[in-house]
This record gives sequence, C-alpha cells and structure tokens, in this order.
Amino acid sequence: MEDRPTDREAYIRQVLSAYRQTPGTTGTIRRPDRLLAAQLYARGVPLHTVENALVLAASRRLPRSSDAPPLGTIRSLAYFLPVVDEVLALTVSQDYFRYLRRKIAGLYSHASHPPTSH
Repeated sequence: MEDRPTDREAYIRQVLSAYRQTPGTTGTIRRPDRLLAAQLYARGVPLHTVENALVLAASRRLPRSSDAPPLGTIRSLAYFLPVVDEVLALTVSQDYFRYLRRKIAGLYSHASHPPTSH
C-alpha cells in the first residue's frame, strides 16, 4: 500500500472507497466528502493514516451493550477528521491496526446484515 499516491485523484478515490466501506457509514459519498479527501491530500496526510483512522473510529463504536440504543449512522467523512489528527500523532505499530481490522471483520462476518464491509 502506497502512503501517498502520486495522482491526487487516485488518492481521493482510495480515501472515499475506504470511507464507503467503513462499518457504520451510509456508504454514500457526498461532495463535502470529496472536498475533504482533497484537503487531506493537500495536507500531505498519508493514505494509510486515513485508513487507520477509519478503522480506529469504527472499532470504538463496536463495544456496546446489547441493550444500549443503536448508534446513528455516520453520514460524513468529516466525522473521522479528529481521529485522523489523532492517528497522525500516534506512535502505534501497524500491527495494532491490522488487529482492529481482523476484529471488525470477525464481528461483521457473523452478523446477518452488517452496515458495510471493509
């Protein structure tokens, strides 16, 4: 996986694809999402950082009591912006994010109707 695709449009497509596939999102891309992806590219945010932020935020929404009311659907890439900034400041091994991806995939592989798959 390339940290920063040389093509701006490829970066934007990959960010939006990762967002669309993140559990808990609507799976719909809107113009503000596309603009934010372009801003992330302009800031020089590595692609893997954005992908890791999506995974981290999605994993934080998973551990809920079965009697807790369901969380609302994420409708904007902007929801993840604070987590992107958090991941930029982290010094965590990529193994942690691989672990989170496996955990999310395992939970949704047993669900009858997962919100989306990643």
